[in-house]
Amino acid sequence: MKLKNILFSTTLLAIPLILFSNCSQSSSQGKGTTAAATTAPVAKAKPADSTAADTTTAAPVTYPPLNKKLYDSLMKKLAHGDTTGKWPVKNAPYPLPGAILPFKRVVAFYGNLYAKKMGILGELPPNEMLAKLKGEVKNWEKADPSTPVQPALHYIAVVASGDPGKDGKYRNRMPFKQIDSVLKLAKKAHAIVFLDVQVALSNIHAELPLLEKYLMMPQVHFGMDPEFSMKDGTHPGKKIGTYDAEDVNYVSGYLANLVRKYNLPPKILIVHRFTKKMMTNYQNIKLRPEVQVVIDMDGWGEPDLKTGTYRYFIHNEPVQFTGYKLFYKNDIKKAPHHMLTPEEVLKYKPYPIYIQYQ
Repeated sequence: MKLKNILFSTTLLAIPLILFSNCSQSSSQGKGTTAAATTAPVAKAKPADSTAADTTTAAPVTYPPLNKKLYDSLMKKLAHGDTTGKWPVKNAPYPLPGAILPFKRVVAFYGNLYAKKMGILGELPPNEMLAKLKGEVKNWEKADPSTPVQPALHYIAVVASGDPGKDGKYRNRMPFKQIDSVLKLAKKAHAIVFLDVQVALSNIHAELPLLEKYLMMPQVHFGMDPEFSMKDGTHPGKKIGTYDAEDVNYVSGYLANLVRKYNLPPKILIVHRFTKKMMTNYQNIKLRPEVQVVIDMDGWGEPDLKTGTYRYFIHNEPVQFTGYKLFYKNDIKKAPHHMLTPEEVLKYKPYPIYIQYQ
């Protein structure tokens, strides 16, 4: 299995686009074309408009007690007959009432509204994008009729950049008004929202608390991207970054505190991964009733390479739930020029319960 083709694919794609971003930002003031999870126009965070409250908040909901027998049966189903003993994960706590997983499969569109090349979320006009998302939801419902599908918008709220910015952190924080726009779109589609963070030369302790006003909403969840966590000071896009279990535990602890404080249903935490070093000491990740941790296979390439990456870094190093990313363009670059279908992804062990399209 030639894993290097996929392990370094994102980085190789990123380098020329970072250089392009440096030029386009200075000439177009933030309207230049950017690449997936690599660069974005500079956008300074602004206080959220209080008049947007009716579109970004939800009324309190009382959830029925967790059906533990059903939960156990669904977790066994997700293991898909795995005989290694890794799945389902042992000694994991039951979630609090209102948990989405494993009762529903999440199907998400990923991207940024400023950049058409960062993902399908920003590539298409909003109504066309939502219609396409609805189509993918139907595809997954057809492929696995026994599992309801929850649509989602996965929005990159902090974007690694080729420009150091005023503080030299090589990341751009998107304005709150854009997050509000995503929440409005999600409401139209009955979708949940993920806010994703690429810290670059900043760190997760600095970036996560700035999004608390959104994370205290029941429909908003979180994603962290090790690929652009550059702990050694390397500029993003030059190499693949890393997070440790300690970083994941900080985030899940922070989210758990919000769940308890605001009486929320469990948060879903997405951790992207496609190499071993992207997430170190996975066995030390702490599982909590308030947070459901998904390790998302984030690499692109031909089907055999993606299958190998899922096997080595997702199946073999179990945390709690698994996810899988599909790339409309990058997955078809090499022969056989084919993006996996839902039916093909459902051959994996364990079944991915979070699906992301970029």
